[in-house]
Amino acid sequence: MSDTSPRRPGRGRPPKTARAPEGTRAMLVRAGVVLLTEKGFSATCVDDVLNATGISKGSFYYCFSSKEDFGRALIESYATYFNEKLDRWLTDQAVAPLQRLLNFMREAKTGMQHHAFRRGCLIGNLGQEIDILPDSFNVMLRTILHGWEHRVTDCLLATCYPVPTAAQETLCGRLSRYFWIGWEGAVLRARMEHGPESLDLFATFYLAQAAAELGVPSPLSVNTPTTLRGSHALPVRAKTGQAAG
Repeated sequence: MSDTSPRRPGRGRPPKTARAPEGTRAMLVRAGVVLLTEKGFSATCVDDVLNATGISKGSFYYCFSSKEDFGRALIESYATYFNEKLDRWLTDQAVAPLQRLLNFMREAKTGMQHHAFRRGCLIGNLGQEIDILPDSFNVMLRTILHGWEHRVTDCLLATCYPVPTAAQETLCGRLSRYFWIGWEGAVLRARMEHGPESLDLFATFYLAQAAAELGVPSPLSVNTPTTLRGSHALPVRAKTGQAAG
C-alpha cells in the first residue's frame, strides 16, 4: 500500500521560483519604455535594459528575438497606454471639447514636471530618429499618429451640432493634425529647456485659434497665458449647450 500522507516541508528556505516569462517580458517592456522616453532608441542598448531590471541576457533573448523586436513591443505598449489616456480625456462628456484638450495638456504637463522634464513622448522621440530606425518602425509610428489625430478630430467634431458639414469635418481634421504637429514640438522644446513655457505657449494660442475657427469659446484667453500654468486647476464643467456645440 502506498503512503498517501502529505509530505512534511523540509527545513530551510523554500526553493526560489523562476520568474515567469510573462513577468520577465513585462519588466523588460516597462524599463524599455522609460529608457526610450529619456534616451531614444539608438542611444539605448540591450545592456541598459538588463542593468535596469537585473534580468539576464539569455532571458531577454528568450522574450525578444532582437533589439528591433523589442522596440516594436515598446511602441505597441506605449501606444496602448497613450490611447487609453487620450480616450479618458477626449471623450469626457462632462466638459466642452476644447476643455477636454486643455485637461489632457495639463495632465501631460504635470507628468513631465514630475520627471523634471527628462521624459518626453516615446513616439515623438522615435520620430526624431526616423532615418536610422528600422523601416517597420516608420509604418507603426505613422499609424499611431493617425490614430491620435482621429481621436482629436472626433473630439473637435463634438462642437459641430447636430451634424457636422463636410467643411467642418475638413476643418476639424486640419486642426487635429496641426495640434499634434505643434504639441510634439512643444514637448521637445520643454525637454530641451527643462521647463513648461513651450507647453503653456502652445496650449494658449492653439486653443484660441481653434476656438475662433470653430466659433466656440476658448477655455483660455490669449491675453492671460499664465492661466495654463495652474496645472492642478480643476476642469471647467461645460454647459449643456456649449458641450453640444
